[in-house]
Amino acid sequence: MGLIVVSGATGRLGGRVALRLGGDLRLLVRDPARAPSVPGAQVAVAEYADLDAMRSALRGASTVLMVSGAETPERVAQHRTFVDAAVAEGVGHLVYTSFAGAAPDATFTLARDHWATEQYIRASGLEFTFLRDNLYADFLPLMAGPDGVIRGPAGDGRAAVVVQDDIADAAVAVLRSPVEHVGPTYDLTGPSALSLTEAAAIISAATGREVRYRAETIEEAYASRERYQAPRWQVDAWVSTYTAIAAGELGAVTGDVAALTGHPATSLAELLARG
Repeated sequence: MGLIVVSGATGRLGGRVALRLGGDLRLLVRDPARAPSVPGAQVAVAEYADLDAMRSALRGASTVLMVSGAETPERVAQHRTFVDAAVAEGVGHLVYTSFAGAAPDATFTLARDHWATEQYIRASGLEFTFLRDNLYADFLPLMAGPDGVIRGPAGDGRAAVVVQDDIADAAVAVLRSPVEHVGPTYDLTGPSALSLTEAAAIISAATGREVRYRAETIEEAYASRERYQAPRWQVDAWVSTYTAIAAGELGAVTGDVAALTGHPATSLAELLARG
């Protein structure tokens, strides 16, 4: 099977994948002190934007999980450096974690970054697999403010939210048998598409905390987020998460999780029942 490199190994997704794979792999991190404890694994330190360090980290790799980088205006440039390093080091197969509805005109602004990265990988000559993740179900409870209200301009739109453990299981399936997954794009979703009103009700029932959804206009959404004093690109990303739901761009449900993992996709209710 050859050496597998898992990037973003200190993060929620990369860490899950690393622990599931175990054994002879290389963990790509920025902070070695935070690397997960995986017996037999190597640790390599590199920033996505550092071509030389990335080449060293990817040297000898057969298959690489490229977890998308931190959300910054430089993310696409950093992704290109990662891909360039993979090409230079003769990586056999690149598995990239993308996003649902990735397109040059996607409503969710950061999905445009994913589309640009996908196109760069396609043009690189590398063998690849794209895992397009829907919104993380794990994050939905965190979208509620201290008052228990989820606010945003999502209207009655729906999102086929997916559980991070399911994404990790799907990624592991591809990494273990890359030759079976050369070229496809998998849309990883939950078992159903939920409105935020429905999601709030599920969270309330599971946690005992009253959570509800209040639809905002786009103007209200920008105004309510001014207190964070975040840069405009970031606020655009926050708000467009909701407008992408309203536009119907995150509502498609697929069977790709089950097809890759052999188990049904996990629902939000099932996730929350785990505690």
